[in-house]
Parts: sequence; C-alpha cells; structure tokens
Amino acid sequence: MLVVADLFGDDRYFADSDAFWKAQDAAIAARREAYLDAGWPDVVIVPRGEYFASWDYRKAPKRKGGRVYIDVRESGEIDMFEGYVTAREAKRIDAGEALESRPKPSRPEITGTMQTYIDLHRHAAVRAALLGHPKVALRLMVAHAIAGSHLWNVRAEPQASRNDMVRESVETCRGESDFDRHRRSVLELLGFSPEEPTVSGGNGDGFGLAGLFLRLLELPDRAVMDVIACVIGETLAAGSAAVEAVGLEIGLDMAQYWHADDAFFEALRDREVLTAIVADIAGAEVAAAHAKEKGATLKQIVRDHLAGVNGRARVEGWVPKWMAFPPSAYTARGGVGAVAAHARVQAARADLQPEPPAEREAA
Repeated sequence: MLVVADLFGDDRYFADSDAFWKAQDAAIAARREAYLDAGWPDVVIVPRGEYFASWDYRKAPKRKGGRVYIDVRESGEIDMFEGYVTAREAKRIDAGEALESRPKPSRPEITGTMQTYIDLHRHAAVRAALLGHPKVALRLMVAHAIAGSHLWNVRAEPQASRNDMVRESVETCRGESDFDRHRRSVLELLGFSPEEPTVSGGNGDGFGLAGLFLRLLELPDRAVMDVIACVIGETLAAGSAAVEAVGLEIGLDMAQYWHADDAFFEALRDREVLTAIVADIAGAEVAAAHAKEKGATLKQIVRDHLAGVNGRARVEGWVPKWMAFPPSAYTARGGVGAVAAHARVQAARADLQPEPPAEREAA
C-alpha cells in the first residue's frame, strides 16, 4: 500500500484511503477472531464515529464475562480495551449473577415445555453415564467449585479483621506466603491472570465453566489435585471445625508456621491468662514470683524468654495452647473458639465409632 510522505516533514498518509480502511477492517476482524480463540466470551468493535466511554464500564476478568472492546478512531488509530463489562453488568456480577453473552432468539424453534423435556432427559443420561467416569466427574466438580453455577455458590474465606495489626500479621505470615505462591502457580496453570486475588469466586457464567472444565480435562491427576488443594484452602472457613479436623489429620505443627509477634502481644491482655503463659514458658516459680506484676511486665518476661535475652533462657518453638493441634485452654472459663471446634470434631469422631454389642442388643 502506497504511503505518501513530505520530504522535509514528519507527516505521512496513505495514498488510497479506501484501500487503507479495507485493510484495517480485515486486520480488525483477524484480531477479533484471535481474541475469541483465546477464550474471550465476546469482542465488541466500536465503529468509527463512536467512542468507548471507559467511565461507563468496569474491569472484569475473562472468566467473569469480561469482553474485549476494539475502539476504532476516525483517525485510523485503534485502541484495545481488554476485560470490561458495563456498569449495570458489573452490579450483576457483584450480586453473583451470570452474564448471558448470546441474545435470545425472537422466535424459538421449540416450545418451553419441549426445551424442559430435552434438558431433563439429557441431564438424566449424562449424570448416569458420569458414574462410570470418576476422573471426568472430579474435574467437573472442580470446575464448578471455581467458576460456579446457579446451583453452586462457593465463597472464599475473607480473612477479615477490624484490627490493622491482625490483618498485617496474617498477610505476612509464613502460611499465607506459602499459600499465595501456590495460588499463583495454579492461576497460571489454569490460564488465569496472576493478578486475580483468588482462584475460586466465579460468577457462574456457562462459557467460563465449560472452558475451565475442558482445561481441567487436559491436566494430569497430580495437577488437578494441586488445583483442588488451592480451592479448598481458599474456601476453608477460619475458626471452623473443618480447620481443626484437617490440622489433626495431617499432624500440623504450628511452630513451623507461627511465632509470637506484636499483634499477638497486643491482643493478649488478660492477667490470669498472662500469668498462665509465663508459667508455660518460664515455669511455675517465675509465674508465682511475678503474679502481681503489671501486664506489660509479664509480656516482657515472655518476650525475653522467646528471644533469649536479659538473662532469660531461650524457649524455641513455643506455641500458645490455643494455637496448637489439638488446642487447649489456660483457664476453666471457656470462650476459646479453637477448643470448642475441637470438641465438635471429637464428638463427630465418637459418633462414627460402632456401638458396643451390649448397647446394640439393648436397643
């Protein structure tokens, strides 16, 4: 295509404008197909003379229905806006609703009753046949847990706290750092953006669910298990009996993941508990000798022993009783969530035990 330029200037232009627009349209069409092949649910071409008003849109990832907008300027310039939905659609996403990318036909080929008839028979056949394909079923379940559907709504643990020190402590702890590294590798494995805050939390969009299922079918069992570990880790409720049951099952040593920090000492204010912790770390005699000291003094004794300074013997790998697996309390007053969760696990374990023969005969 011939380009005309001023010998002494910087201005250039195409000699045949019609040929230019024709070539540009072909390039735009090719780019649109490339985006669709890459898994984007829709690619919208904003025609010349119109303008993509970004303030009327919100960012949304591909798996939540985000589209690509190709903004074609009258000057011939082209801007690509990847991952956007309208403000109204963003509200639907926030409400957990799925976006429908295909328009409804004006005159359906079949009646609603026939559609229901077809859907239910196909559903019955697929789930019966799926019984013989457990590996496919596993990947389908994982896809649902991640992408969601109108029947599946799995939420990530928000790890919320109103206390800034607690939030910072958790964000920087070893457990969170290790998990975040694994999550980023899973995001990459699934073709998601590494900037996504979670693997789970889809909005139930059918396109995303089907695409994710197909991707999981390509992965070996070991990789799928890595995905599962990440998803259940994200959606495991903090303070629940499930956390307790898992920690007990795998023999978790909290000393490998936790150490006493400023947030811990800031939240530690009960004198009776502080005295018990001093006894736990320094011994009963030291605790008795300092029983009437201020809380700050008792905390300093604990800090000194953990650091091995100020003449105190260093205590390594110490974990408060509440934090351990299994947990226990320092007083008989109750109110320790981990201890209550442990009691629920123990009750569930006891319920699984077979009844003694004598009790079965009496029943």
